[in-house]
Amino acid sequence: MHLNTIKLLLTFCLLLIGTTAMAAIVPAAPDIDATAYLVMDYNSGRILAEKDIDKRVEPASLTKMMTTYVVTNEILEGNIKMTDLVTISERAWRMEGSRMFVEVNKQVPVEDLLKGVIIQSGNDASVALAEHIAGTEEVFAEVMNQYAAKLGMTNTHFTNSTGLPDPNHYSTARDLSILGVAMIRDHPDIYTWHSQKEFMFNGIKQDNRNLLLWRDNSVDGIKTGHTETAGYCLVSSAVRDGMRLVTVIMGTPSMESRARGSASLLNFAFRFFETHKLYSPGDVITSTPVWKGETNMLNLGVTRELWVTVPRGQYKQLKPVTEITPTIIAPVSKNTEYGKVKLMLDEQELASAPLVALDAVNEGSILTRIKDEVKLLLQ
Repeated sequence: MHLNTIKLLLTFCLLLIGTTAMAAIVPAAPDIDATAYLVMDYNSGRILAEKDIDKRVEPASLTKMMTTYVVTNEILEGNIKMTDLVTISERAWRMEGSRMFVEVNKQVPVEDLLKGVIIQSGNDASVALAEHIAGTEEVFAEVMNQYAAKLGMTNTHFTNSTGLPDPNHYSTARDLSILGVAMIRDHPDIYTWHSQKEFMFNGIKQDNRNLLLWRDNSVDGIKTGHTETAGYCLVSSAVRDGMRLVTVIMGTPSMESRARGSASLLNFAFRFFETHKLYSPGDVITSTPVWKGETNMLNLGVTRELWVTVPRGQYKQLKPVTEITPTIIAPVSKNTEYGKVKLMLDEQELASAPLVALDAVNEGSILTRIKDEVKLLLQ
């Protein structure tokens, strides 16, 4: 082979190696001036950058995410209707802070009040809805805490529906990301309201305080928050090329800093990571022997979608590893767990899920059971 040809081939190989190496590079996450923050993939749940995500923080108006979640559940369960008229109490009318300017003793539809909470962050609307559902805001806060426990928000406690400061009113960046994911997953129709840039009520037009809605078309929510003690906070979500991210940023010094910080986290995660769905419920991941049954093989799969987030360019390096119960004896019930599947990148486990029986297997005939018993004894 000609010497120049050899040199060209070597150069080409080196370029391929270099390209592969570059694809695996993930730099450090942006340095955000915030008390706590995180960016996570919505589908896989993998946290891609974080700081003090379990530190107790004041959630300010991010509290209204839970207010919205509870109200929407009440609507879906048929306990209240969008068209219900809510009489505005003097307490709701007198609420300080951000308001949608409802008038005392006037009747306002639930739908308008809910939009006032989501788009305008109205404290008056939050209290009016809380009183309509639970009688008092204090009882409504107890309902909020029950929902928080159900969602797995283990470091959160609410005392009001608005987020006004209280020593016993707190959350964490991790818990708020759990709530953000639940809002998108459980209430997709109402979630679309979080992308509305403005809302007109009582002759007054107010803008959504989430600056990212004007700057990034991929952003479709979720909620801003601010008090003097909490600083400026933002839970955001965006979708690019089918990949959804959720960010939480707490305790920044200004509206601009929370917007820029959230944008930096989104851009970092979208640039350097990719997310794929590996398995759906019902997919046969592997098969394993089953003894003393009417069939001798058992198909195993998962009960939920299994997603994985990897550094860009590393998807093909991902390896599924299965761990299966050594001896499975019929009868077998559908969805019984018989091991797990792990998704490994080099030595790192990125995701895992239980492996379950995809079908039931009844006991085999007497002859089949005797034969398999002998084989098991010989083993």
